[in-house]
Amino acid sequence: MRALWRLSWLLAIAWVLVGCGGHRSTRPSPYASSSSSSGGSGASGYSSGGFHDDTSQPQSNRYHNGSDSVPDGPPPDVSNLPEPVPKAEPRSLYGNKSPYTVLGRSYSVLPSARDYDERGIASFYGSKFHGYKTSNLEDYDMYKFTAASKVLPLPSYARVTNLENGKSVIVRINDRGPFHENRVIDLSYAAAVKIGVWPKGTGLVEVQGIDPSQPAREEPPPPPVATAPSAPPPGIYLQVGAFSDQANAEHVAAQLRVANFAPVQVVDATIGGRLVHRVRVGPLADVDSADRVTSQIEQMGLPHPQVAVD
Repeated sequence: MRALWRLSWLLAIAWVLVGCGGHRSTRPSPYASSSSSSGGSGASGYSSGGFHDDTSQPQSNRYHNGSDSVPDGPPPDVSNLPEPVPKAEPRSLYGNKSPYTVLGRSYSVLPSARDYDERGIASFYGSKFHGYKTSNLEDYDMYKFTAASKVLPLPSYARVTNLENGKSVIVRINDRGPFHENRVIDLSYAAAVKIGVWPKGTGLVEVQGIDPSQPAREEPPPPPVATAPSAPPPGIYLQVGAFSDQANAEHVAAQLRVANFAPVQVVDATIGGRLVHRVRVGPLADVDSADRVTSQIEQMGLPHPQVAVD
């Protein structure tokens, strides 16, 4: 009987390896700031150790709340909350399977966070997941500086900078997601408050992986982007394809223009010593517009566009 119980437990853990950060990836964004009976840290049924997170349950039954939210009242004061100190850590036994598939798409986990640098759209998650297991079986604490990534190893560290205001935070990556097509990272509630992604719900960010084996450079924090009038605000673009043949790029661009997507550009770039022609739509007004246009482009039978923030 004991052996049977142990086998059931191992099967449940194996399920977490593949799916803990998966199906909940359809978290809506921006997140509602409506009231939540479970509220903040230590609230009924949500603090670590206050309940049993049954990871063998399907995602639809696992969480106490059906939708995500943030605590009532003003945001917490995170100005004195210490940021995690990057350090070399062994890879978690869970959450690092590579490649892995979620919602029909496959992802590969990077060997390390070294040299990772990506711009895109950030979202955040809060009360619904507070106290529940992350993909590497740690307890998610929305009042710590953590984040979910599709490709960075668990655990690892990254600096996330809000390109719209220059604020940044170091986060510890301990979860998988976000699996919304147009998101690059899912921040904890505290991290979102720290850099101003809350209460808007989404933000344009740069995510830079941190290699703990490299000594930290003594540099002053960058000035807020808003204080540099010569720097234009970042824009959201959708890259529909990158073609070696310019005629193919112009053909796709013509399809987009006929469908009244504007502006449409064909931009040349050199990648790995090879000239490619990128077809881009934008700049777009906001994240909601990018999501809507993405859906419209896919309905035309064109490749799924990639978000680019320039």
